[in-house]
Amino acid sequence: MTREPLIRLDRVSKSYTEGAETRHVLRETSVEFLEGELVAIRGRSGSGKSTLLNLVAGIDSPTGGEVWVEGTSLGRLSPGQRTLFRRDRLGFVFQFFNLIPTLGVLENVQLPLELRGVSVDEAARKARALLGEVGLAERENSFPDRLSGGEQQRVAIARALVQDPRIVLADEPTGNLDDATGEAVLELLDRVTRRAGRTLLLVTHSPHVAARADRTFTIEKGHVVPVPADGSGGPS
Repeated sequence: MTREPLIRLDRVSKSYTEGAETRHVLRETSVEFLEGELVAIRGRSGSGKSTLLNLVAGIDSPTGGEVWVEGTSLGRLSPGQRTLFRRDRLGFVFQFFNLIPTLGVLENVQLPLELRGVSVDEAARKARALLGEVGLAERENSFPDRLSGGEQQRVAIARALVQDPRIVLADEPTGNLDDATGEAVLELLDRVTRRAGRTLLLVTHSPHVAARADRTFTIEKGHVVPVPADGSGGPS
């Protein structure tokens, strides 16, 4: 059975005005990402990798074209509707964790649920289940500054998954970690997304990280281009 695209960019362009100049990041690019696949996005610094994630999340709006996520055209939503769509339907994992330093581990993970109106008891129950899944059940009362980088990223993964999103966006999730810790975090992220059939869009500079993906794309001259299975054609 053919899988339907969960994310679709239809002739999407994105440009920014910087002083008197206009910088074209994406140029009428079209691409589809399928439900349940792990996709790596590579490209040189400034090529538009993070911009692509921001467009899929509705954080940025395209200059032209349409972005479709789960059958919804993000451009047809108001800014407030896009915020709620992003909050309720997507999970994020960032390079620098973005944990709230004044909240404990459990509180960080359950916060997205509480913002949706889930009761504190139910939010804590779901958060504890995920902390167990990422191997941090015993650290629920710790504060982020008491955790290692790898532990903080595992908390961030639990937070991204607590609302059971179909789509997870990860922007260089191992970029701030040493090789061994990064590999462990990547293994965890791969396992917890694939097991639930989630779609994972993973921005990375690393060919080693990209090797785990079902498909790899690179951004070249404003276009999202598939990289052959042998890895030829990607960024150096």
